[in-house]
Amino acid sequence: MNWNSNLINNLEWADKIINIEGKQKVAAEIAAKVKDGDIIGVGSGSTSYLALVAIAQRVKDEKLNVKAIPTSVELSMFCAKLGLPVTTLYEYKPDWLFDGADEVDPDKSLIKGRGGAMFKEKLLISSSEVSYIIVDESKMVDKLGSKFPVPIEVFPQALPYVEKELKSLGAIEIAIRPAKGKDGPIISENGNLVLDCKFDEIGKSFERDIKSITGVIESGLFIGFDVNIIMASNS
Repeated sequence: MNWNSNLINNLEWADKIINIEGKQKVAAEIAAKVKDGDIIGVGSGSTSYLALVAIAQRVKDEKLNVKAIPTSVELSMFCAKLGLPVTTLYEYKPDWLFDGADEVDPDKSLIKGRGGAMFKEKLLISSSEVSYIIVDESKMVDKLGSKFPVPIEVFPQALPYVEKELKSLGAIEIAIRPAKGKDGPIISENGNLVLDCKFDEIGKSFERDIKSITGVIESGLFIGFDVNIIMASNS
């Protein structure tokens, strides 16, 4: 029996979607990749939301058997609204995934995690056979960290120690990310804090160096992953 929940049925994307026409074109391109029987990793962000809408419509129209593994509670709720079955990494390995990014450099290294779901996002990219990263031209950079800080998920009581270790790695600015709509800091999908850290230089070993700090759950650096970049037109 379905809940028929008004809260789920009336869900809308919270923020204004910038460059919606370009993102909808890419969403249609992503939806066209769906095959019957696919297990799809669903990333975070507005472009992923639009792609999810397009996929759900195709699944409905063509009666495809498709399951999704979302990276966030938000996208899980939209899957429920759209009637797209969800599953977990316990049951399935994703055939492919789609996600966004905050920055992409010429080597296809990424900064992700503005939504605070970088742990699950990295787990899905590591688990998936194929990964599509959807960005527009504004996300392309010559050097990682030139536009966005590096998000770092931290166990709350490890905060002072992690701060000290990040400074030893060359962090020039460290801030606890504040929440919107409530007092206090943002809480990650796993119940941890998120730090935003700026560095003058982000070396190839930084992802490993940051992750090795006791108390760090995950960072928003994605270096060395085999990803396919799909560009959304700004026109």
